[in-house]
Amino acid sequence: MADPKGFLTTGREGAKTRPVAERVKDWNEVYVPGSLLPIISKQAGRCMDCGIPFCHNGCPLGNLIPEWNDYAYREDWQAASERLHATNNFPEFTGRLCPAPCEAACVLGINQPAVTIKNVEVSIIDKAWDSGDVTPQPPERLSGKTVAVIGSGPAGLAAAQQLTRAGHTVAVYERADRIGGLLRYGIPEFKMEKVHINRRIEQMRAEGTKFRTEIEIGRDIDAAKLRQRYDAVVIAAGATVSRDLPVPGRDLKGIHFAMEYLPLANKVQEGDFIQPPITAEGKHVVVIGGGDTGADCVGTAHRQGAASVTQLEIMPRPGEERNAGQPWPTFPMLYKVTSAHEEGGERIYSVSTTHFEGDEDGNVQFLHLVEVEFKDGKLEQKPGTERKIPAQLVTLAMGFTGTDQSNGLVQQFGLELDERGNIARDENFATNVDGVFVAGDAGRGQSLIVWAIAEGRSAARGVDRYLTGASELPAPIRPTDRALTV
Repeated sequence: MADPKGFLTTGREGAKTRPVAERVKDWNEVYVPGSLLPIISKQAGRCMDCGIPFCHNGCPLGNLIPEWNDYAYREDWQAASERLHATNNFPEFTGRLCPAPCEAACVLGINQPAVTIKNVEVSIIDKAWDSGDVTPQPPERLSGKTVAVIGSGPAGLAAAQQLTRAGHTVAVYERADRIGGLLRYGIPEFKMEKVHINRRIEQMRAEGTKFRTEIEIGRDIDAAKLRQRYDAVVIAAGATVSRDLPVPGRDLKGIHFAMEYLPLANKVQEGDFIQPPITAEGKHVVVIGGGDTGADCVGTAHRQGAASVTQLEIMPRPGEERNAGQPWPTFPMLYKVTSAHEEGGERIYSVSTTHFEGDEDGNVQFLHLVEVEFKDGKLEQKPGTERKIPAQLVTLAMGFTGTDQSNGLVQQFGLELDERGNIARDENFATNVDGVFVAGDAGRGQSLIVWAIAEGRSAARGVDRYLTGASELPAPIRPTDRALTV
């Protein structure tokens, strides 16, 4: 145990953010660089090293949280990094982007603020990079087997790194012009600067992983021919089909999916554009959807100089504390103020969009909404609550409905789908097609980055066993495992 009295003597203290007036003028991460290290050892000392660490259950990766908390408390950063990497290929991603279900399951969180597990994690990995402790781990020998991984998001990258280290020759295919999937083009720079992706890619290249960009399987290469070329294939293409809003006026100019809007802002930071083709500058912006993607749109609009930003959510505003229906250690639905919300804008709950109104040139100008409420388990409109708000740029951030089938990948492989429209797989993450496996959102449906990495690691074990007859790779989850929610 790190500090036997740490949870009694030390209060929770998180990472400090830069002033709003400063950070909305740039695209750097919102946190004050280096602000965690002076406090993080004491924060790690709050870990109780409880007899049954429920944080393990909250985290699908099975992260050894009490162990690396102990090492961080003792400032043995090298040992902490080793323990961290034992279960997680990319802790700098999860330490910045994961909503931390481990903290929701922290035993201390029953009656006190939980341990800042996420902050400890990112401190350990950042320190490891700075100290040179993160090095390539090429395999001792090659198996002579080849694997194609379709998609370079967290699931695809995790599967590729595990299989490369197991000695297989792995090529990752990405349809975009850069590696990273939604990590690259869906996550704004102010949440995670892309240097963190770039140096992991260089590590994987040094280990032997090959990367092929601007190649879409199904369009540029026939999926069946790809299967013939490789001994095994892992599909980690994500669930990239955005949920639409079929209401009158949807075809007006200025209404875009979040994944049409956000990547363009990231491409500016990559140097592809001086100004993005879609910008919030000087416009009244409405973001439909109250989740993390919606918050990303809010923060992006602030930095682009929006005249106003309004975020709409059809569900009621969540409470600020757990209620009886969301008991510990489940992940609760709580009212969350992200860094983007701190920067301004309005959030409106329990409203539904009825239609859009445009000008004579076909540009959206107003969004018409109505208040809604649940009655007998059904969502009903409240008469007399209709109104309109200015909207010159609208982003739809209402989640995703499944894997893209328009490119022919599913049909060309001959893949079976489950009842939810995801690619079906067995207990080894194998599809109905021999030698073809699926990991991440393509098989699970829209989920969290920590589940994607866990899926990639687990699918890699299934592939390794298929290729060699046995595997020593870890498999933290089964395809049927689900998060601790109610």
